[in-house]
Amino acid sequence: MSASGHPFFELLQRDKRYRLEAYQFVREGLSFAHDVLALGDPEAEGGDPGERHLTGQELCEAIRQYAVRQYGYMAKVVLRNWGIHTTSDLGNIVYNLIEIKMMKKSATDRREDFDGVYDFEEVFSRQFQFENRDQADA
Repeated sequence: MSASGHPFFELLQRDKRYRLEAYQFVREGLSFAHDVLALGDPEAEGGDPGERHLTGQELCEAIRQYAVRQYGYMAKVVLRNWGIHTTSDLGNIVYNLIEIKMMKKSATDRREDFDGVYDFEEVFSRQFQFENRDQADA
C-alpha cells in the first residue's frame, strides 16, 4: 500500500482541521491513560481481552495530564498549533480515528461526551503550576 493510500493520509486530506501530530498525540494520550494512569474499564462492553475502555471525559483528563507532562506551560500553544483548541476537538479526532478503525468505541459512547469537559485557558494557563526542579529532586 502506498503512503497516499494509508487511512491516516486519506483522513488528513478529508479533514484538514487537525495535523498528523494531533492524531498521534491523542493515541499517545490513550496509551498514557492505560499504561501510566491505569485508567479504563477492563470489562467494557464489546472490548477485546486486555483492552480497557475509557469514557470521553476520562480520555480528556488523561490527555490534559499527558500534555502538561510533555509540554508544560507551552501545552496550550502546542495543541493549538496542531488544531486542538477545545475538548470538542479531541472528540472530533477520536471519532475520526474510530472511523478509520484506529480506535474503538462502545455502544454507550457518544461524540458529545467530549464537549466542554474543561476549558483550555483554565487548565493549561490559569491553573498551571510551575515545578521547582531543585525541590522536585530533593
